[in-house]
Amino acid sequence: MTREMRRDPESMISRRTLVHGLAIGAGAAVVGSSSALAQQSSDVAPPTTITSPPRDFGPGGAPTTYFWDPDVIAVDPSFNDLAQPNTAIKRLYTGVLWAEGPAWSAQGRYLLWSDIPNNRQMRWSEDDAHVSVFRSPSNNSNGNSFDFQGRQLSCEHLTRRVVRYEHDGTVSVLADNFGGKKLNSPNDVVAHPDGSYWFTDPPYGGQLYEGEPDGAGGASNAGGKLNPRIGQPAGFVPSKRELPTNCYRVDPSGRLDLVVTEDQVPDPNGIAFSPDYKKLYVVSTGKGPGDTGAGGKGDVHVFDVGADNKLANQKRFSDFMVDGVKCGPDGVRCDVNGNVWASSNAGRHVG
Repeated sequence: MTREMRRDPESMISRRTLVHGLAIGAGAAVVGSSSALAQQSSDVAPPTTITSPPRDFGPGGAPTTYFWDPDVIAVDPSFNDLAQPNTAIKRLYTGVLWAEGPAWSAQGRYLLWSDIPNNRQMRWSEDDAHVSVFRSPSNNSNGNSFDFQGRQLSCEHLTRRVVRYEHDGTVSVLADNFGGKKLNSPNDVVAHPDGSYWFTDPPYGGQLYEGEPDGAGGASNAGGKLNPRIGQPAGFVPSKRELPTNCYRVDPSGRLDLVVTEDQVPDPNGIAFSPDYKKLYVVSTGKGPGDTGAGGKGDVHVFDVGADNKLANQKRFSDFMVDGVKCGPDGVRCDVNGNVWASSNAGRHVG
């Protein structure tokens, strides 16, 4: 765990908890909101697991009979107040190509996630730990979430839309265009108590592996060398990128509002509210397919959310530098205490 520190004009992270070995991208270093710690640079590699050889995290692995899993590394002792000492890291499943978008259903007591290239969603059930295919095809879904009525929300790369699965099994399209122009490839979505939905729209689905590249001449297929119809059903009509990478709000009336522009947060990825819904956190990740600008810098931005849902006072919350190592964030969520939890692409860490 680390605490937020201020470094004029931007904020940085010093020490953070790095947790290794999770298979689905949930994980564990925390950005707190209390007193600052001095930045400490080091030429040595950041902390790593201490078990040698690395142990088996699967069902056939040795039993965990110790307190404090040895592969959970807390570089700041304040993390210990947030961790359960007698629980262990367990690998729930292996065999997906690109696992994304984990979401917990409190009503169904199951964990849901996307396997983007395999065009399916997977489910882990709490009652028997069984993993099964939950939905196939999934339209190359990425981020998933659940709203306050327990309905599943999904961001679909292939169809360039955000959908809601109703309790009767029907699908409601929440957003697929802005101002008559198709969305890029919605990535992550979060529900608000007022009935609105907020989502990010970077370009990462603009490729054969995770969705569909643009039609010939589009931003991610300028030379027309890629065939976006490969692997798609007959009659599939490819789209072309038409919009910058923005964040949007779906009003309860169905109206779609632009809330964060590409100039503010390029290539937005993860998105989350604070527990009181007075702050919005948005992750900015790297340059994506078809981007003409520099792309995001792998940092997290925070906005104040006004009573009218207008955002103000944008700040760079963290640049995700850990002991001199850049740990680019992806998904992000807040816990009930307001701590910010984010996954990281730096050596299978989560932060």
